[in-house]
Formats: sequence, C-alpha cells, structure tokens
Amino acid sequence: MSTVSERPWSTDPYADALRTGRGPLFLRRGDGWLLPLEVERWCARADAVDLEVLGRCEGAVLDVGCGPGRLVTELAARSRLALGIDVSEAAVAHTVRLGGQALRRSVFEPLPGEGRWDTALLLDGNLGIGGDPRALLRRLAELLLPGGLLIAETVPADVDERVDVRLVRAADNQGPADATFPWARLGTRALLRYADTPAWRAADQWTAGGRSFVALRSRRRCSRSRSTISSAEPPNSRAVISSQRARKPSGESPVNDR
Repeated sequence: MSTVSERPWSTDPYADALRTGRGPLFLRRGDGWLLPLEVERWCARADAVDLEVLGRCEGAVLDVGCGPGRLVTELAARSRLALGIDVSEAAVAHTVRLGGQALRRSVFEPLPGEGRWDTALLLDGNLGIGGDPRALLRRLAELLLPGGLLIAETVPADVDERVDVRLVRAADNQGPADATFPWARLGTRALLRYADTPAWRAADQWTAGGRSFVALRSRRRCSRSRSTISSAEPPNSRAVISSQRARKPSGESPVNDR
C-alpha cells in the first residue's frame, strides 16, 4: 500500500446503491454538510459529456475509481483497451458483468502496466481519492507513460478542501463514527496549482453539461523506453473480483494481471 491512507468507501450503502442503480447516497462531512452522489448517472450508460471525454482518450486507458463501469464498458464496446480499478467489490463485479475489465484495487497499490498507460481518468469526484491531491498526482505520474494524458473532473467552483467524510444513505443519518475516510474536493484553479510541478504540464480545460474538466500531460522521464500495447487478454474473472494482493504486472499488456 501507499503511504497515503485510503480507507475504502465501499460500505454496504454504496454496494446497495450500485445493485439498485439509485440513491439517495451522500458524503457527509463532520459538520453535517452533505454532498449528494450521482448514483443514477453512474449506473446509466455513458452520456454525451462522458462520450466527449472518452473521445479525448489516447491508447490504453486506466479508469481510476471506475464505479459501476459505464466508461470502461463503453470503451470496451469501441474495442478500446481499458481497465477499471475500484476498492468496491460491488463496483468491480458490476463492471465485469457489463463486459468491462476491472480489478478490485486501490490506485496506491501495485497495478498492472505501471508506467505504460497512455491515459488515466479521474472522473465523478475521484480527485478526492485518499484526501491528498499531491500524493494522488504523484501516483498518477508513475502510472502513465511520459507524455501520457490525465483527464480529471473538477468541482465547478473555486474549491480546495480536504476533509474526513462518511458515506450515508439519508440526509439525517450520521453513519458509524469509524467509517470516516479522507476525501478532497478541487476546483480547476486548485488542481492546476497542485499540478504546477516538474511532473505535469497543463494541456486543456473545458466545461460541458455543467461539469468541469482538466487535461494534464505527464512530463515524467523514464530510464528506458516503453511501448504502448493495443490488445490484451481479459483478466481472470475470479481474480478481477477478489484480488486485493499486490502483484507484479506480467506480459506486455498493461491490463494483463494473472
């Protein structure tokens, strides 16, 4: 595991919401502030805004925090190489049932194809993973090829917040005290500040359908050349759903994870 503490938010309310395809579901801050989670949109097919994002993706795509897998399965339907990772067993199982490739894994754990992904996605609030944007950006730079593309969805407001939250089913439910986990919310300006390092350069930013996005390019140098892979065998379904162990990537494909 990484030095960053990333507590799984795959609690029963989240699994139940994915199974039914609907909320309500919230992230609750300690002061009672609530962030509604868009379960219905996540469980639906990729919409026009999603398709615009996917049209910008290059080569092999890693969807970090893939949820129920609408983006991974859309890419698979287009014969694009894509892998989703998520700490939620229910999310990974849902993605696999839809025909996408996914692993139950934290982004801070060893992953297949490290340093060989062309594109990484951080959508649907997943910039918040781990509650430490600098650590998350450092990790994404390790996963991408030099010159690789990161597409991140930001909060459509000038926000830079790092807090402990818990997942709750209803606005009046405080949830168990031991279920809190670190989370972050970043607007575009905040993300660009964190990305102002030798590892990244800003490539683009845009809004669509009330959502905001930033594209960054990795400037990480590596000691040896790496090749982009255009095909891969589907991972073993049992390993996809249950794996939490650290494994070394095998073969030439970034998705191969036996």
